[in-house]
Amino acid sequence: MSPWKAAQPGDPVSAIDTPALVLDLDAFERNLQRMAKALAGSTVRLRPHAKSHKCPEIARRQVALGAVGVCCQKVSEAAVFVAAGIQDVLVTNEVMGDAKIRHLLELARQARIGVLVDHPQQIQALALAAQAQSVKLDVYVEVNVGANRCGVAPGDAAAPLARQIAASAPLRFAGLQCYHGSAQHLRSPQARADAVRSAVDAARRTVKAIEACGIAVERVTGAGTGTFMHERDSGVFNELQAGSYVFMDRDYGDNQRGEGEIAFEHALFVRTTVMSRPGADRAVVDAGLKASSVDSGMPTVWQRPDLVYAKAADEHGTLATVNEAALALGDRLLLVPGHCDPTVNLYDELVCIRGDRVEAIWPITARGALL
Repeated sequence: MSPWKAAQPGDPVSAIDTPALVLDLDAFERNLQRMAKALAGSTVRLRPHAKSHKCPEIARRQVALGAVGVCCQKVSEAAVFVAAGIQDVLVTNEVMGDAKIRHLLELARQARIGVLVDHPQQIQALALAAQAQSVKLDVYVEVNVGANRCGVAPGDAAAPLARQIAASAPLRFAGLQCYHGSAQHLRSPQARADAVRSAVDAARRTVKAIEACGIAVERVTGAGTGTFMHERDSGVFNELQAGSYVFMDRDYGDNQRGEGEIAFEHALFVRTTVMSRPGADRAVVDAGLKASSVDSGMPTVWQRPDLVYAKAADEHGTLATVNEAALALGDRLLLVPGHCDPTVNLYDELVCIRGDRVEAIWPITARGALL
């Protein structure tokens, strides 16, 4: 943690120390409103993924605009949002280990908590622990609809797990998790549509297999920022887990937008300073690997097509420049991170700006919540 803050409310934007994670509140609020409008009048619910922002203030604003709660990826992450007053949290992950299950059930005493399974052993462990603690827990069967990560095969393979959950008194079979993560960043609209069509078919077959056993499937949840309109209109999904729409990042920005798809705005930036100008062909900024994740590629320099973020070291970012006059020592720039989720996890706070002023500082309270 830094011994001092990058900014204080009321500061001019020009005074923000660097590197800093900056949120453009006007763009952020427009993104929130666009998502709310996209689901207005629909029976499809929004449960945005909080792993994107890790910030209770953002979660509260999402719930205020109609979200039923949030998703989290880790139990410790969920604990942060329950403590902040979010009363419906789905951990979109399998949870193994006595300590993690104990913590999960402690949260279930305070809020409605859901969790995923894809193996009978997980269900047995959850049921035994929940019975011992007299706690009720929502359990979803995760189905592999194309991401090839966790999840059972679509169709009949999910039915025995649903029966096992339904037969376990302290557990409630809540539905299916059907998230196709790799579809989110397919560049062409047609490729994304085709991938989701396959996922929807897999989800539909799985619902039918479980319902044939006499078990109702209340919820089919999944989707992300890159595909949520397809799941919304599928007639199968009734809950969406899009998260990155609040910020957007360079990788999502590289997707080609299809007809009718919503144009969310870049709202999250890393503010950085030119600290070295060793030659006409390059400049060095103070935002490197520890300021912006590059797992999805390098950041771009906001509204500067003449500059290319070419290389990242721990604390250095090297920009390719076209001439000596392109940048000077001390110049401030905004970077659009390649991947917003792990970039947010590098910072303790969001510096929230409106116009040319810092309006607020929001703690990234779930930063580092990996357990």
